Amino acid sequence: MIGARRSTPSEFEQWAAIPLRLIVGYGFLAHGYAKVVNGPDHFFAILHALGVPAPQLMGWATILIELFGGLAVLAGTFVVLASLPMAVTLMVAMFTVHLPYGFSSIKLQAVTATGAQFGQPGYEVDLLYLACLAALVLGGSGPLAVDALLTGKSTAGLLPEQIVKNRHDTH
Repeated sequence: MIGARRSTPSEFEQWAAIPLRLIVGYGFLAHGYAKVVNGPDHFFAILHALGVPAPQLMGWATILIELFGGLAVLAGTFVVLASLPMAVTLMVAMFTVHLPYGFSSIKLQAVTATGAQFGQPGYEVDLLYLACLAALVLGGSGPLAVDALLTGKSTAGLLPEQIVKNRHDTH
């Protein structure tokens, strides 16, 4: 490696991670929470119908990844570590559920007296979430992240391996 840090982000650029953390963290939390509130057995039945092996185990793994991964991203802690299982969950959903419906996440079928009727979503949103996770892993969690508060250092501009190394150096 040529240097320990990439170019230092400007005072405004470092804040770019905040909206990414908010939408990705909240999105994952909302999906995990919905699975719990609607009854995990309903989700397990869907996984079984899709032919997913060990649907209860995989269902709970998905729910926990969504809840704890979403919370980690929202708080800006362990984002690099949480992103891998979150990305795997997104890719599984993309290839097993959304891919057959094409790219677009919005498929207007008709407009009736009761409102707009939409078809099944494609994989567009999965890709957006993956892009946001990649941006957070590569660019850091930014200010107001628990990691920055605990270490006294922002992760903005650090490479992923440096973030992990810094976490070990401070403990």
